[in-house]
Amino acid sequence: MKILVLGGCGFIGSHIMDRLLAAGQSLRVLDRAPERFRPPLAGVEYVFGDYSDNTILVEALADIDVVLHLVSATVPGTAALDPVGDVTKNLIPTIGLLENLRKLRIPRLVYLSSGGAVYGIPEQVPTPEDHAQRPTNSYGIVKAAIENYIRMYGANEDIATTIIRPSNPYGPRQGHMGIQGVVATFLNRLRQGETLQVWGDGSVVRDYIYITDLADLVVSSILSTQTGVYNAGSGIGTSINEVISTLEEVTGRKAEVDYRPVRTVDVPRSILDIGRAQMSLGWKPQTAFAEGVRLHWDWIMAEAGHK
Repeated sequence: MKILVLGGCGFIGSHIMDRLLAAGQSLRVLDRAPERFRPPLAGVEYVFGDYSDNTILVEALADIDVVLHLVSATVPGTAALDPVGDVTKNLIPTIGLLENLRKLRIPRLVYLSSGGAVYGIPEQVPTPEDHAQRPTNSYGIVKAAIENYIRMYGANEDIATTIIRPSNPYGPRQGHMGIQGVVATFLNRLRQGETLQVWGDGSVVRDYIYITDLADLVVSSILSTQTGVYNAGSGIGTSINEVISTLEEVTGRKAEVDYRPVRTVDVPRSILDIGRAQMSLGWKPQTAFAEGVRLHWDWIMAEAGHK
């Protein structure tokens, strides 16, 4: 099986690539730039460019059996600042991808969506996959729209589709510039002795999944004959204050916290029901939050020592 990984050089993609290579799969990557934290992987074919460039995309799709779509040009914060850009950089290129899958008769697509943004403020917690989609921001609206287009093409063009909705992944190779990723951002600030900035009183609850657990689920879905929609989380809620407490315990450093006014865009409580992935794919997360934080911290400190 030959797999094209769109966005394979990113944080999530790099870990999925490791798992796919270990499973003996043939891989091609299409990304805008090489991996940031390590050299190219042996045995992987790399194509550099934007998947919105149809010429590059068609060339990358040659002889491919499965497409794994990990690309997102925005995060919730940047999508809110530029909703038009969110549509033009994410939704429209994905429709172009689907058109190429139809024309080239590529039979399989796996897409990484969002496990929080598409549901909006949930009526049921933990939240199952069949919960109504009521996204409250541009990021979630575009993700939900992409999901609907994928379902449409899957039904009308005989493309087997799988949609995975991850919660909040964290772990080695994650950027820590403060745009996205609370764990990475806070660990880096602790390392540098900087203040942690928290919107509200720290009671907001999220579901955090260690990166290799997410990668294992994605690979299980690719290697399985099952299709459909799967939540990818720990199934456990952790408040921001609990996150900070765990980070202090793991690092041995006391955090200075700046509590700022609450943001109306923040969903108060988001935890995913992961029962479907457990039942259908035989998957379950293996890494407890404190252990994942320790692994992430060890990597950050090792990287800092290399600079």
